[in-house]
Amino acid sequence: MSSVWARVEPLLARVQKPARYIGCEDGAIAPGQEIFGPEGPVAWLLAYPDTYEIGLPNQGLQILYEILNERPDAVAERTYAPWQDMNAQMRSHSVPLFSVESHRPAAEFDLIAFNLSSELVFTNLLEMLDLAGVPIHTERRAPTDPLVIVGGHAAFNPEPIADFIDAAVLGEGEEVIAEITDLVRGWKRAGRTSREGFLRELAKIPGVYVPSMYMVHFEGERLVAVEPRFSDVPATVDKRTVADLGQWPYPKRPLAPLTEVVHDRLSVEVFRGCTRGCRFCQAGMITRPVRERPAEQVRVMISEGLRRTGYNEVSLTSLSTADFSEIEPVVRGILADSEARPGSSGTTTINLPSLRVDAFTVGLAAEVNNGRRSGLTFAPEAGSWRLRQVINKLITEEDLYGAAESAFSQGWTRLKLYFLTGLPTETDDDTLGIAELARNVAAIGHSHTGRASVNVSVGGFVPKPHTPFQWFGQNTENELHRKISLLRNATHKVRGVNLKWHDPAASMAEGIISRGDRRIGKVIERVWREGGIFQEWGEFFRLGRWTDAMVAEGLSVDWYVHRHRQADEILPWEHLTAGLHKDFLWDDWQAALHEHGVEDCRWTPCYDCGVCTGFGIEHIVASNTPPAGGSQGTGQDLSRGGLIPVSVAPVLTGGRS
Repeated sequence: MSSVWARVEPLLARVQKPARYIGCEDGAIAPGQEIFGPEGPVAWLLAYPDTYEIGLPNQGLQILYEILNERPDAVAERTYAPWQDMNAQMRSHSVPLFSVESHRPAAEFDLIAFNLSSELVFTNLLEMLDLAGVPIHTERRAPTDPLVIVGGHAAFNPEPIADFIDAAVLGEGEEVIAEITDLVRGWKRAGRTSREGFLRELAKIPGVYVPSMYMVHFEGERLVAVEPRFSDVPATVDKRTVADLGQWPYPKRPLAPLTEVVHDRLSVEVFRGCTRGCRFCQAGMITRPVRERPAEQVRVMISEGLRRTGYNEVSLTSLSTADFSEIEPVVRGILADSEARPGSSGTTTINLPSLRVDAFTVGLAAEVNNGRRSGLTFAPEAGSWRLRQVINKLITEEDLYGAAESAFSQGWTRLKLYFLTGLPTETDDDTLGIAELARNVAAIGHSHTGRASVNVSVGGFVPKPHTPFQWFGQNTENELHRKISLLRNATHKVRGVNLKWHDPAASMAEGIISRGDRRIGKVIERVWREGGIFQEWGEFFRLGRWTDAMVAEGLSVDWYVHRHRQADEILPWEHLTAGLHKDFLWDDWQAALHEHGVEDCRWTPCYDCGVCTGFGIEHIVASNTPPAGGSQGTGQDLSRGGLIPVSVAPVLTGGRS
């Protein structure tokens, strides 16, 4: 086993945050002296294409890291994108990308597996491959080069990076990594002969998409077909889903970093999936059905995790944590365990991200308030009830004000409200409704304390694949700027309200990739070659790189980003499925345009979206009754039969609504 540590160590004094590159975290698994050869273990390098402090807390990476290292025939190490100072030092001293555990060169691993959380990290993927000395194009890789695999939410449309990856794993990785490991082990022992032959076998594993095994056909601008190259390669690839989360109590040994990272706390996943049906939310659509972790397992994972890491703060993670059936008793148990824990330095802080406004109660506020208070974040998403019906975020103003009253009355002084702008059918009245909601929430806070503050965060909406809004024409950069200006003018003198917003230019670049096809790969490569890495970091992002690359490749930003798609159009990801029927998504899109909402299917009859019936999996919840807000309380008939039929045409024009 080789190591570049002797060449890395002298560079650390020349860069910011050298702890990013040394490993040695509590919970890290020290590699043994395995023989890395045909008879050795399958060596995985788990890569996060952003900095160490962003990537280390990632739950998906930590879970796979443990599962692989529990196998006798596999070893997993980690790597992260070097910051620009370290990148420059590595290139000038010919130091390749390396793992943080053993500082082994990335090119010596059998697989490099990237977790893709967003589209703008795609250029970092190319940078890391190049830094590793791995050809960035899959067609130029030899059998001895590592396999390049991606997963994560942004991998549900991998077509823009099809030229650079050997495979994409759709869905959850706990089970499929074992099948990939078995196949790679056999290939290694056979001498890693034909790479194409191996990829053909890899494409037969359910949930694994191998782009090189498929041909894409265009007529002019339009995609007209995606076809497998061989008869034994599946025509469509379905996501992988873990049926019972209780069988996977990971991470058992959470990583505790030596330097400050984002989300610097223990994180425990309480459930996966969401059926609230927010039409803008890709995560909620692609992770169905809901699978709750047993409450006692949650409590044990928290107790053990706090003991191992020394943290005094725990985050209960999911897409909507307050929807967890056992949330209040679990919170009470966490606080009771923390008081009884030997050597505890104080009461445990409980962080509840992703809170539904209509599921946050006075009782939950009181329970959480027994710990040290941190800020609370609520996401109304839209400024008016009309628009919230369009996006199916069925919470009322009264829900929001009630949640604010619960929080401020229990001693919180700071709330964060998250909104989107540029949503389908949005008007200026809807936009200004954001300012009105923030003003009223701040007034509720000031009735309890003079220190009340409301931080309003506004992001530009980017339509995502596998959602009902995948047909929507995204707002232009200028239109998003105009809407932000409306909000700035409406909030700049409001006491206690602080407005922040996501750069509309970055939203447009994200839009280029989000619904892109294989032709966008050349755009991503051009941006990377022009120095466009760390595109999620404002100091490095330049929209001109993206628009210039589009022009150079003869592609239209307006066609890819701003136009509405039609019902009969073949979408670039249509051969990849999260289990959702296309007609279900189209019907829901039509319902959105007519301001019809649908209730959470955990507590109502099935809408036949396709996931539960297609995969033979049902929702796993601890209670037959919905939590607060679970019935959504609209007073409307929101049954499946009330959806607008497919024949109704969209009431939008010009792609700018």
